[in-house]
Amino acid sequence: MARIAVIGAGMGAMAAAARLAVAGHRVTVYERAATYGGSLGRFERDGFVFDTGPGLLHLPAVYRDLFVKTGKEPLERCVRLEQVDPASRHVFADGTDVSLPNASRGGVVAALDAALGAGAGERWGAFLNRAGDAWDRTRRPLLEEPLRADLEALGRDPYPAPRRRRLLRTARRASTVAEVGAWELADHRLAALLGWYALGYGIDPRRAPASAAVLPYLEQTFGSWYVRGGIRELARALYERCLARKVEFVFDAEVARIVEKDGAVTGVELADGTAAAADRVVAGIAPGRLLERAPYGEGDDVAPRVPPPGAAGEVGLVPGRFTVLLALRGAREAGAAHRTVVHSPDTDGEAAEVFAGRPAGRPTVTVLRPDDPGTRPDEGHEAVTLTATVAPHGAAGSASAAGSAGSAGGGGSVDWTDAALRESYADVLVAAAGAAVPGLAERLLWREVGTPADTAARTGADGGSVPAPALAGAGGRLLHPANSPAGPAGLYLAGGWAHPGGGLAHAGMSGALVAGLIVEGADFRGSR
Repeated sequence: MARIAVIGAGMGAMAAAARLAVAGHRVTVYERAATYGGSLGRFERDGFVFDTGPGLLHLPAVYRDLFVKTGKEPLERCVRLEQVDPASRHVFADGTDVSLPNASRGGVVAALDAALGAGAGERWGAFLNRAGDAWDRTRRPLLEEPLRADLEALGRDPYPAPRRRRLLRTARRASTVAEVGAWELADHRLAALLGWYALGYGIDPRRAPASAAVLPYLEQTFGSWYVRGGIRELARALYERCLARKVEFVFDAEVARIVEKDGAVTGVELADGTAAAADRVVAGIAPGRLLERAPYGEGDDVAPRVPPPGAAGEVGLVPGRFTVLLALRGAREAGAAHRTVVHSPDTDGEAAEVFAGRPAGRPTVTVLRPDDPGTRPDEGHEAVTLTATVAPHGAAGSASAAGSAGSAGGGGSVDWTDAALRESYADVLVAAAGAAVPGLAERLLWREVGTPADTAARTGADGGSVPAPALAGAGGRLLHPANSPAGPAGLYLAGGWAHPGGGLAHAGMSGALVAGLIVEGADFRGSR
């Protein structure tokens, strides 16, 4: 039995903690905040309840596996999962409005044909077929196995783009999300739909490899799920599972340093000077500043970027999220979509502003309207959440960790603590959301604004950046730090800033990978 110190109580860290405790290890979690869950926060006021992080769950199989492997009670006995249907409603700048059914390829094709014109659905369906090929080629090495030092398999883009001849130019294939939208989907609304999937994860569609096609593929194939009571309930269930497996939690305990001796970790030191010995350390945060030396290469003072040295490309700016929580009088109308996306009239311009470190003038806004009595004081009110992807707090070009194909070039700097900017930008989101919520302005009781600066204060993420999921292609630029022998012996990385990157499902996968490496050692070849 080993003593294991886990830094952070985010979902990836708790997933690792629960699995390691079941394997017989003595696990202690040190969390700088007063509660668990990391980005899965909650805000409550006057009977209204809001998630302050992700609002939907994709690939619930990851957490079903976690709960099966860590106890007798399956996930569905701990939380109530509900499929969201339609999965999303999309309102485009030209007034086009389309609702896409949940996990129904034929239904999506039919809906797109009806709303966008004959042939639009067929093009989207053919695109998803190619995205499925990319998923099949990379699923195991990208998500279910420890990241190997050999980048050959994941450094190449697995998306099988068809060759296109453009006028008199040499025939070529789409290599970015933007090119896939322009060349293969051939409709600005379909291109905006695809771009939203990339930008929503904090990835620049103008530079992201075509392999980002797996993001809409995953959602439209495996579905979108809501946790009754809010996604925070999933964090609660995992925390309680950890407690049941005898994991110890120490809150308000910020780790100041990972202690090492002779090239191996020996424990952690807290900000108050308390020392805690450990045989293994699992960092559920970017660990660079907690080590006396750069863990994965010189100059990496924030976090190890991409695994093996020499990976092509540079990490650019990593965006954050701007959120407005709305308390509304009046009942939610029958048949309202759980999630509506109000698309920017200038999606290319939006990406250009975000990845130059400036607030986009007309952002794409995601509107969440859960039909959940637990989120509102009574049936005469409604809780609504608005979200947009924005530049992080502070200097542009922040490189907290891998996960963004953003521009490396210069731009602005956003001070999200500026009260006037916060309120004026919240006005922009509320105005856009009027296309999704009837009578929004007249129904508003109060609102609460959250920015990347708030995310940074709550989670410690540099600039309030939110890590994106790992993607194949781009020479490995969009992979995340591996659990590599290059770091101190006994140090392992979990959570969104580690392989396989950000997102609820990916965080759960990272916990499984770390537990496998610790329990099975060098013989571990991946989750089964």
